[in-house]
Amino acid sequence: MYNSILAIDIGTTNITSIVATVDFNQRINILGVSKIKSHGVRKGNIVDINLAGASISESVLKAISSSGAEITKAIVSVSGANTKTLRSNGSINIASGQITEKEIKQVLEMALYNANIIQDYDVIHVLPVFFRVDDGTSIANPLNMNGSRLEVSVNVITVKKTSLINIKNALKLSNIEIDKFVLTGYANALSTLEKDQKRLGSLVINLGATTSQIVAYKGSTIVYNDFLPIGSEHITEDISAMIGTPYSAANMVKNHYGTLLPLDTDENEQSIKKIKLPLIVNEKETKEISIDQIQPILHARVEETLCLIHDRLIEGSVYDTIDGGIVLTGGMTKIPGIKELATLVFAPLPVKVSNPLNIQNGYVDFNDPTLSTIAGLLIYELDNFDNFELDSNRNLKSKKIVDTTNRNKDYMHHKSTDDLVKEVDIPSHDIQNIGMIDSEQEAQTKQENTKIFSGIFNKLSRWF
Repeated sequence: MYNSILAIDIGTTNITSIVATVDFNQRINILGVSKIKSHGVRKGNIVDINLAGASISESVLKAISSSGAEITKAIVSVSGANTKTLRSNGSINIASGQITEKEIKQVLEMALYNANIIQDYDVIHVLPVFFRVDDGTSIANPLNMNGSRLEVSVNVITVKKTSLINIKNALKLSNIEIDKFVLTGYANALSTLEKDQKRLGSLVINLGATTSQIVAYKGSTIVYNDFLPIGSEHITEDISAMIGTPYSAANMVKNHYGTLLPLDTDENEQSIKKIKLPLIVNEKETKEISIDQIQPILHARVEETLCLIHDRLIEGSVYDTIDGGIVLTGGMTKIPGIKELATLVFAPLPVKVSNPLNIQNGYVDFNDPTLSTIAGLLIYELDNFDNFELDSNRNLKSKKIVDTTNRNKDYMHHKSTDDLVKEVDIPSHDIQNIGMIDSEQEAQTKQENTKIFSGIFNKLSRWF
């Protein structure tokens, strides 16, 4: 049973905070939500600690007060703006002959020790690409295997120390300490990718307000991480400059009339419709523009953004690793026709526009591409973990055995029936491992059961 956790997504346009826990069926349970306007954040960086801190404090306070939980620590997203990804390797000898979580943590720590970390950067993720036992073939999970030597190849995600310090200082106004940092792109991948997409390797692009976060995810790790300081707000700025109208009016035009789909000029009402917009030099004066004047401006900016990403992928030789295709998420994906345009840019790879997992609750609808990061934070901390990893505290995150038969169907709405059946089936080697529980583990189980019953009593007391 988990204690309640606080997840915070610090975005350029919004600060989203969610208090959540898991129930006895291992389903994520939302306790409190807050989403407010962000200030003091620009292009993935905190540029004014006081303004950012006030926005975060307001968001956190609303989420915690609506949940009724006592929270002192948080899991927080980190933009890819100031990150570097390093490759490293490590190996250890196994004295006992059997690989446990202790040996897995040791070999990951050895790989981190061998990595050439830049002095001004801190590590937030150590993600294994593959393990190898006794010079054998590459494997994903060496737990409980027998051998004399364990090797690992890892990707190490690092972030500029100043960026992390600024986030910590901004949260001080809320009296909240940071428990973990999670890369935004990593969270996006966890919340949007299906099992087959992870296995084959997929690219996840979060097209946000002022940034584009890009990660290639394969198996259970990030194989590529990138960032562009371009987003949907640049479309608004283009419209404002080209039409000569204030930013707020340009944003309204983008949200209500922006489309990338071809306009039918044959007596199409929308193509000939005209609207009056205030002038940027004198808002009391207005000028009339045709809606079809907006599309070329919008199309040029979106196409440029996608082409820049395409060029980065070519330079990084990423295309060979993403057989699962490309997933688009984020606020810009709400523009009609973006999937069709992206399909042309990234051909022949398939393109999908995706919302995060639909975590059923009575507070917030997760069928919203702007919530991909916050949903990924919840999944990172509360859901069944697919692989081993050293988190930002250098602690080992490992796979948990949970009862998938009671999972909420809406929570797994994006998975096929075949996938659900496969997840319920327990592989034979797992059955053998379950049979290896010793007396110490039984004692631990009894202790956990006692905690569960105590949790039920406390929950009932709170309800009454």
